[in-house]
Amino acid sequence: MCGLSGWVSYGRDLRRERETVAAMTATMACRGPDDSGLWARPHVALGHRRLAVIDIEGGRQPMSYDTGGGEVALAYTGEIYNFVELRDELRHRGHTFRTRSDTEVVLHAYLEWGEALAERLNGMYAFVVWDGRTERLLLVRDRLGVKPLYYYPTQDGVLFGSEPKAILANPCAEKAVDLDGLREAFAWIRTPGHAVWRGMREIRPGTLVTIDRGGERTHTYWRLEATEHTDDRAASVARVRELLTDIVRRQLVTDVPRCTLLSGGLDSSAITALAQRELGDSEQIRSFSVDFARHEENFTADPFRADADAPFAKETAAHCGTAHENLVFDAQSMADPAVRRAVVAAKDLPTGFGDADNSLYLLFKAIRERSTVALSGESADEVFGGYKWLHQPEAQRADTFPWVDHTHVTSPHTGTGVYDKGLLAALDLPGYIRRRYAEAVAEAPRLAGEDAFEARMRLVCYLHLTRYLRILLDRKDRLSMAVGLEVRVPFCDHRLVEYVFNTPWSMKTFDGREKSLLRAASADLLPRSVVERRKAPYPSTRDPFYTAALQQHAKEVLADRGHAVHTLTDQAWVQQTVARTADEVDGATRTGLERWLDLATWLEIHAPRLVLSD
Repeated sequence: MCGLSGWVSYGRDLRRERETVAAMTATMACRGPDDSGLWARPHVALGHRRLAVIDIEGGRQPMSYDTGGGEVALAYTGEIYNFVELRDELRHRGHTFRTRSDTEVVLHAYLEWGEALAERLNGMYAFVVWDGRTERLLLVRDRLGVKPLYYYPTQDGVLFGSEPKAILANPCAEKAVDLDGLREAFAWIRTPGHAVWRGMREIRPGTLVTIDRGGERTHTYWRLEATEHTDDRAASVARVRELLTDIVRRQLVTDVPRCTLLSGGLDSSAITALAQRELGDSEQIRSFSVDFARHEENFTADPFRADADAPFAKETAAHCGTAHENLVFDAQSMADPAVRRAVVAAKDLPTGFGDADNSLYLLFKAIRERSTVALSGESADEVFGGYKWLHQPEAQRADTFPWVDHTHVTSPHTGTGVYDKGLLAALDLPGYIRRRYAEAVAEAPRLAGEDAFEARMRLVCYLHLTRYLRILLDRKDRLSMAVGLEVRVPFCDHRLVEYVFNTPWSMKTFDGREKSLLRAASADLLPRSVVERRKAPYPSTRDPFYTAALQQHAKEVLADRGHAVHTLTDQAWVQQTVARTADEVDGATRTGLERWLDLATWLEIHAPRLVLSD
């Protein structure tokens, strides 16, 4: 999986800046605990941290090739799932290979096809290529944005890295956040190409950027397109099953221990069942679920979650024959300020999902002690239409992002109610969201002749795939890589996404429920109870001990009167919240308190210069 960083400067000799690039790379040591590498030439320096997954001995990076007319060097993160086919094709074209790694395949693919290599890749990836023949840098990101890649233009070149913290470790980067950065962090959307830090950008999904002495050029090599769906329901179900079978087969390839994340929901259960079926009797795959101490005592059903995960995960594991383990975390461990600090440091963001982030981090950390690669059901809701609000008429019709309409971004439920009223006025989050929504609608693909409702639902699906999924993919990447665990996401295979995106909404919900296509495609793989189970979100603890621990942490921050968080938030609201008993703090208020603690922790870690005027 790995992490990369680097620096291109046409105005200085970067061989003298090896220590700086080494420091940039060291900020991501957790992403690559197995190896580190640095490659420097007069105008470029590449750094790399490696998590060895395929060809443990042969895939060291950065990897370079001397063409005779100049060196070509690659720093790469992620996985290419069709690297075997590409290697065979390249061998047929005369290329020779010294390793079994997909890294070397990417390097030779560039030598053969140049920028066009991106269109041939199937996988999750982000990489940079320095071509010494032209002194040009190429930055490439996968189609759905599973793997992150950021860059920061400078006066005479560019800084880049898998995470913002790598770029910020270079003294040429300004460690500042302005109002637009806070808007991006607080508005609960993710705008392609944007970053929270001023002057920093992300490589958009499905995009490559080239930088040379003449400047910067951007090219979109993949985007979702609207095409007519001609398959009937039976053929569509069969095609989804065919694609998922092939995807899981490809994503099981690894030289290290592998497992699945199994919640007992339809998505993760389908992936787990297909994985065990593919392995057959040769291997009993491990599966892991998450639970909380005292969960049975504290659990109550609500409109989002009718039942707990554990019984369904256990039933699926028994049905499929996996070696299953239910990992249980208590309130004290999840509320530990050190865990929150690790989560915020991993995400580089002042906002998150509260206890869901903390428990996910602890889950990944525990799994990493047992496995190196995990297959996840992440993104099935965005691809197949699983969220509750997707099936609510008011959210379907809303002239905004449906998840924003559903949760009302300025309410305490989304955490913004805890911020200072003057800051909220300056941010004007509703106005920011309107502008970003208009941009998203303008770029969305349309199908000529499609009826109004189907066209609206196509747009809604597009918004989820391009503005909401990114939030979840980023969380998954940061929290898993913070402990050196590679999490693969079969539902993000672009072939599946393209196919399901173009199936009509009426077919996606042909039985009147969410994810009808996926349910039908996996019905014979799973217990009936799991197939019929209603969509449930990632679990959240209801333990009052967790709330009490949050209140205690907040009191400690409040006692530090010089803390930067006080100037950005409504202190009276926080004081009132910590003065209550834990039982008096409802879920919406607890969410606000968690956001306040996330912001306080982020300010402690990064100490950014805040620019609070446009």
